[in-house]
Amino acid sequence: MTILAFLRDNARWLSAGMLLTFLSSFGQTYFISIFAGEIREVFQISHGQWGGIYAVGTTASAAVMVWAGGLTDHFRVRSLGAVILVMLAGACLFMALNPVWWLLPLVIFCLRFTGQGMASLIALVAMSRWFTATRGKALSVATLGFAAGQAVLPLVFVALMAIYDWRLLWGGAAILAVCGVPILLMLLRKERTPQSMTQSDQSLGMQALHWTRNQTFRHPLFWFMVPALLGPSAFGTAFFFHQVHFAAIKQMTHVELVAMFPFYIMVGIIAMVLSGWALDRIGTHRLIPWYQLPMVAAFITFAYADSYSTMLLGFFFLALTSGANSTLPNAFWAEFFGTRHLGSIKAMAAAVMVLGSAIGPGITGLGIDLGVGIETQYLWVAIYFVFATIMMMVGVAQYRLVLK
Repeated sequence: MTILAFLRDNARWLSAGMLLTFLSSFGQTYFISIFAGEIREVFQISHGQWGGIYAVGTTASAAVMVWAGGLTDHFRVRSLGAVILVMLAGACLFMALNPVWWLLPLVIFCLRFTGQGMASLIALVAMSRWFTATRGKALSVATLGFAAGQAVLPLVFVALMAIYDWRLLWGGAAILAVCGVPILLMLLRKERTPQSMTQSDQSLGMQALHWTRNQTFRHPLFWFMVPALLGPSAFGTAFFFHQVHFAAIKQMTHVELVAMFPFYIMVGIIAMVLSGWALDRIGTHRLIPWYQLPMVAAFITFAYADSYSTMLLGFFFLALTSGANSTLPNAFWAEFFGTRHLGSIKAMAAAVMVLGSAIGPGITGLGIDLGVGIETQYLWVAIYFVFATIMMMVGVAQYRLVLK
């Protein structure tokens, strides 16, 4: 099937996935962090305190995700997705109307759980379930919503902050989230029959089994993958979380830094599409051990960058892993552990990633408060990704022979 025929025949379901991933932006770090300066100024909190608040709220959302993610195994995307979008709109209004600093952890919890957590999970589990032979293509197309949100929303909202109060902009985000509900219901008026619920051998995992969440949790391969699950989430999140501070360190304006995001998104989209194409033909197990190596180059480059061109080079390397991270890990769980309990398994993996997104800003924010420069921290981050790559290489090499 050609890509155009694939898009035409599956436009309804792919568009629903893109809608959910796009609207998840309101709970993603790259969106929340553009208001970091205003939030710290209004509530009189330091970098470390803001990082700690973010870590508490995000960690709580990770804990709840372990349970709530399993709902994707029992409810249709049409119903569960609509409920989550309404909850996301409520979380945006909560941020807009919150009057006190001590409610910020709860605000962050609501945004992270509904946005980064559930809206993303529902879309990715649906793509992995609904498509088998073309899973890579489906994930690549659906995750374009992430790319679109990251390319458009920071630029638009940073520009609007020059005109409108930041709280009013959060109210606008709530309206956009609510507008997504009727669109989702229309797209999924006829919801696709999940292929993973058939008895097709194509949806089985290692040893021709459908692994449960508990079995996956006890399997050594899961633990070999944990550093790789934590890494991009922790330190990719930390990078965007401290974007205002990082721009100041590099003697750039915030707008100048944000202006590089479209280049980052463009490269990420290319990496995402190519990784989706490659995993359909080569297999996830041959690709996934290597996909975080560009992060090593990215953070070393960011540490030493002293010009616009070197900053763009750092974004180039960052985008290679970020793009592949949208497809390869999601296909990994389906390929190695099957799809019957994919929602519960993905929820567990998503909880680890959400935990990482709590740890990263917290650690780096504390480091800034203690006088450890962000550039020095990025050199240690590069070393971490070398370790994560070694763990994936060892784990996948050991267990890929027992694939069905």
